[in-house]
Amino acid sequence: MRACKLLIICTLTLLTVGCSQRHSLPPNIVLIMTDDQGYGDLRMMENPLIETPNIDAMATRSATLQRFYVSPVCAPTRASLMTGRYNYRTRAIDTWIGRAMMDTREVTVAEILREAGYATGIFGKWHLGDCYPMRPQDQGFEEVLVHRGGGLAQPSEPFENNRRYTNPILFRNGEQVQTEGFCTDVYFREAIAFMEKSQAAGKPFFAYIPTNAPHDPFEDVPQELYEKYSQRDFSSLFRKAVADTAKENDKIARIFSMVENADQNVGKLFENLDRLGLTQHTLVIFMTDNGANTMRYVGNIRGMKSNVHEGGIRSFFIAHWPERFRPGTTSDRIAAHIDLLPTFLEVAGVSLPDSVNIDGRSLIPLLTGNVGEWPDRNLFIQSHRGDSAIRYHNFAAISQQYKLVHPSGFGSEQMPENVPFELYDLKSDPGEAHNLAESMPDKAAQLRSVYDQWFSDVSSTRPDNYAKPAIIIGSDKEPVTVLTKQDWQKTGGNGWGSEGFWRLLPSREGMYHVEVRLSQPRPGTKVEIRIGEQQWAKITGENEVMVSFDPVSLAKEETRLAASLENEKGLPENFHIFVNATDR
Repeated sequence: MRACKLLIICTLTLLTVGCSQRHSLPPNIVLIMTDDQGYGDLRMMENPLIETPNIDAMATRSATLQRFYVSPVCAPTRASLMTGRYNYRTRAIDTWIGRAMMDTREVTVAEILREAGYATGIFGKWHLGDCYPMRPQDQGFEEVLVHRGGGLAQPSEPFENNRRYTNPILFRNGEQVQTEGFCTDVYFREAIAFMEKSQAAGKPFFAYIPTNAPHDPFEDVPQELYEKYSQRDFSSLFRKAVADTAKENDKIARIFSMVENADQNVGKLFENLDRLGLTQHTLVIFMTDNGANTMRYVGNIRGMKSNVHEGGIRSFFIAHWPERFRPGTTSDRIAAHIDLLPTFLEVAGVSLPDSVNIDGRSLIPLLTGNVGEWPDRNLFIQSHRGDSAIRYHNFAAISQQYKLVHPSGFGSEQMPENVPFELYDLKSDPGEAHNLAESMPDKAAQLRSVYDQWFSDVSSTRPDNYAKPAIIIGSDKEPVTVLTKQDWQKTGGNGWGSEGFWRLLPSREGMYHVEVRLSQPRPGTKVEIRIGEQQWAKITGENEVMVSFDPVSLAKEETRLAASLENEKGLPENFHIFVNATDR
């Protein structure tokens, strides 16, 4: 699979490490991205009920962007920032059941920077494929500490983690490890150690810290901070009527405790960059992946996660780089997640290979105040449930002044009928309160036309544009493959599904062992697996949670593996299937 990647050859002159020599290396890059933190979840955004002193202080020393866009849900944002391309080009179009796996032929910023001599590390949430060859260590990251799937407490987590954020079970370079501390504390601690190790080795570093907090579940949060926030009344932040005010208040208290915990870690990060003498020479970006995970305060805009109104797709964007950016530099030019890869390459002094096509552009002109170098553009944001993209379903086409939006809803796999298009003048109406679609039909038609061109383009990036990538089994890169509902393709049932299959590609012809592990005993249940046309079944014993099958012979060609339980609607939500070649 690495042969399918374009190798970027770039020579770095690495000098011996010393304080006087360190800055002869390219700048370091740190990207911090929280999960489901809303646009208004910072004190600097005039939220009076949250405390984020370290991020606020970072902003006063930084350049900022006022209109920075992300996708309305997480995996699409992650695919775009990794590749510099709209996520519809990458196969990662949704967040679950096989739809968040990124095509392995995509060239990531981590791959490019690693080839250019950077140490590359990820600490937190990847969410672009759990199995080889889609894992972060297969896509350019040499140091990896992540959870599986879209978050802790989802079907892909190890059973014994038991939905916890404190002392979570994570995966270090593919190996399961027990960690200590609240998850965000773990990610930052490990990232700081990686930075120190990279400095000692005389290498610039790219550290990606995508936390899974403040994503739900909300029961396991930093206790001391929760006790502080639980005493506050957040009703002034509610953006819709709620049936249970106390419950909603408690939820926001838990979310804000995770946000302030992230703020504390930002403070620790800068303390350590200062200690290492790296602050001036390190670009640190702080952003979020999508809108707020409840309908709460988002400043003067509206919406939440999954919406294509501004509150669902707008992120704060703080860029701290004392060597290059003047404090207080800001811009209202539109920018997006697709712009991060070209920005990082310019920072690193690395050219984009001619054969790699991207949609983004470097943000350096905006962050240095050279707005004259920034021509007008259109941005396109679209996400909804489903195996493929549907024209006009839950999209926004955004120009510098106007925005055409079709808010048909993220959750439906089919586009609802009779949802009108909306047009807003964001310059005079940032809250999207006055629909101009009928009074300005020419402008609405113009934005619809450029959207149509964009949609046709991104949807034809490759043959079978929205097909799911195959998982390779039996590879030396991943001797044991763990299959979960995160990466299966659902064929029946609601939610995560009760029936489905995984596309598998054996790396070698031979015998493969298959084991089904259940989250709890289900005595007397018939567990059945199907691989291609072959089918096997066993009955579980009284306390049995692991059901092993005799080795099966597989050719080196694509196949499907499916499983089911008799007398159940389908497999229990938290189950895993382990597959490995027997000739090891």
